[in-house]
Amino acid sequence: MASYAQNTGVSVERSRAEIETIVKRYGASKFANGWDGEGATILFEMKNRRVRFDVPIPPLEEFRKMVKWGKERELPDGEAQKLHDQEVRRRFRALLLIIKAKLEAVESNITTFEEEFLAHIVLPGGQTVGEWLTPQIETSYEKGKLPPLLPR
Repeated sequence: MASYAQNTGVSVERSRAEIETIVKRYGASKFANGWDGEGATILFEMKNRRVRFDVPIPPLEEFRKMVKWGKERELPDGEAQKLHDQEVRRRFRALLLIIKAKLEAVESNITTFEEEFLAHIVLPGGQTVGEWLTPQIETSYEKGKLPPLLPR
């Protein structure tokens, strides 16, 4: 299956700069980003809310082995690095797309800021709403009774 921006040549730095430009254009008052060996983070403040997107970066080791015609083979370091870099670029293009689409939906009054960014709003303890709520959703499905699918 084809992935969005799977062949992009746009650098991570350019995508990050485009994200910063877009959130500023839609009213962000602050912007920050960072990265470590496991992933990257984009943060911005808008409408008195802090929003955080974490972008997991797969380890290079995941790109060292290739399966072709049912046979697994080890890729040379340079080839694995190219595939890894391509995937990182692709993920940043996808992040740009989703942030831009969400902000445009809010600007067009299709939805609200909170509805679009709810899972990524940072709570006072540092967790996002999504990180805090996801385990509770799982528990309610396991133990609780769900409301009817359609209202009567």
